[in-house]
Amino acid sequence: MPTEAHDLRHHGDAEVRDDGAKLTDLAVNVRADTPPAWLRERIAESLGSLAAYPDGRDARAAVAARHGLPVERVLLTAGAAEAFVLLARALEVRRPVVVHPQFTEPESALRDAGHTVDRVLLREADGFRLDPAAVPEDADLVVIGNPTNPTSILHPADAIAELARPGRTLVVDEAFMDAVPGEREALAGRTDVPGLVVLRSLTKTWGLAGLRIGYVLAAPQTIADLERAQPLWPVSTPALAAARACVSPQALAEAAHAAHRVAADRAHLVAGLGEFARSGLRVVEPAEGPFVLVRLPRAAAVRRHLRDLGFAVRRGDTFPGLDEEWLRLAVRDRGTVSAFLPALDRALALARQ
Repeated sequence: MPTEAHDLRHHGDAEVRDDGAKLTDLAVNVRADTPPAWLRERIAESLGSLAAYPDGRDARAAVAARHGLPVERVLLTAGAAEAFVLLARALEVRRPVVVHPQFTEPESALRDAGHTVDRVLLREADGFRLDPAAVPEDADLVVIGNPTNPTSILHPADAIAELARPGRTLVVDEAFMDAVPGEREALAGRTDVPGLVVLRSLTKTWGLAGLRIGYVLAAPQTIADLERAQPLWPVSTPALAAARACVSPQALAEAAHAAHRVAADRAHLVAGLGEFARSGLRVVEPAEGPFVLVRLPRAAAVRRHLRDLGFAVRRGDTFPGLDEEWLRLAVRDRGTVSAFLPALDRALALARQ
């Protein structure tokens, strides 16, 4: 197991708790101004059923229909984070490999379950792009994000599918795929890739991080193994109502529209950040998620000064493969970005003093 120099339990919400609660949030990758009113109403309508135990059959069928799959290939979970714990506990694994930099919870869950975890570190010099040949041939569990948090790189679906092997479980975290216009490079719904497990989250696009709802798409036997590891009634009635609502045709159309808006707002952010190239700031491109990763000198000091100026951003040094020179910025609307950029200019100046 690698010597751990990264805080794998640090997540973006830590930046906006306690004294950070009043800061403008560019640290958390949940779409702003969510959940929408219609979704809050659907969730509120479910509260009249709280006396009964949750029944997930309708929500499970709705998710299956959304991806053109039988219900036996779908498992609803209390967010994608629960799915990582289930995978770590339920599957017999000899050599798990996590492709980094990426969301750190998969590795944390594997470690907590007693596994020794190997890492494949994607390189800045390669644009943090996946080289399937870098993954050890004897790895029997491989975890990768797409688009990857925090790099915002969207890997080609064919490149990820090359990782599939007989006897290997290939876990693809697509928590941010619905923020990609057209969900291009998605593997959700594919049944031709052996050992494929796709994780989806409904908390990012719809602003439901406090409700905890996600799902797993996999072969029926894998789903059955994971389900046996779940406690009874793991997903609440309000979360089930949200799942049904968020995979409806109307919701999918709204999410598709939001993905295009995020892409436009991201382009505005990246263009603004380009003005700081003279200060040594570099954006990892092409960015395809609702966040961007930047490298800049004295990033830790810049982050502290940004907090003093009213903005929270995500430190990057908790991600394996990154160090203190990295920050992750969530994509926000143009007004927020237009206020943020002068603050960044000031923070950079203060960090140089």
